[in-house]
Amino acid sequence: MTFINNYSNRVKDGTTKKMLRTQIKKIICNLEVGKPMKTSRKGTREVYATPYRLSYIFSRDKELLYFLSIYHKDKQ
Repeated sequence: MTFINNYSNRVKDGTTKKMLRTQIKKIICNLEVGKPMKTSRKGTREVYATPYRLSYIFSRDKELLYFLSIYHKDKQ
């Protein structure tokens, strides 16, 4: 999973990185685990890894999982 290795410049805390890895594994096991978003983010889902949010989308046509972004909940 190359995505896991690419967020290290944004997340410095080891505990938070571990939490994000756990959330990513949960998403891979169950694609509908995240909260569905509304309005401009419709079609995407988010999971929480305090204090960050991980946004993703699943393309059923192509059967691909896209991780869109990791962002701090206060800087939304």
